[in-house]
Amino acid sequence: MAVNLGSNDGGDLTENAEINVTPFIDVILVLMIIFMVAAPLSTVSVPVELPTSSAPQQPRPDKPVFVSVKSDLTVTLGEDALARQELGPALDLATKGNKDERIFLRADKGVPYGELMQVMNLLRGTGYLKVGLVGLEDTSAGARP
Repeated sequence: MAVNLGSNDGGDLTENAEINVTPFIDVILVLMIIFMVAAPLSTVSVPVELPTSSAPQQPRPDKPVFVSVKSDLTVTLGEDALARQELGPALDLATKGNKDERIFLRADKGVPYGELMQVMNLLRGTGYLKVGLVGLEDTSAGARP
């Protein structure tokens, strides 16, 4: 749709009134690329279910699998201490190869966060993605303002 603003007596002053949408499309494509790159970065890479202190207690499985990190940074599966590289095969034996079974991870208060993350990465690397963190129930939560 073009508009002629002037007479057709040979003048060169004609104006095109069509909207140029090319810059708009360029901006939209750039924004779309930015969001496509940024969206995966905004998610947590280690899936962990953290219960709140007011959550009702979940029923325990018949034979839960506990992985513990002691204050001296040794790792135990149940009551048996083992080396970190042995954690994957030992979990496979304990769960009979069921990678969907929930693993309960416990750690001493003095364990650095980085060490706990290393154990969680070991669990994730061996295929155990359902990890539950175990803590003590806060009985004084009702006394706080």
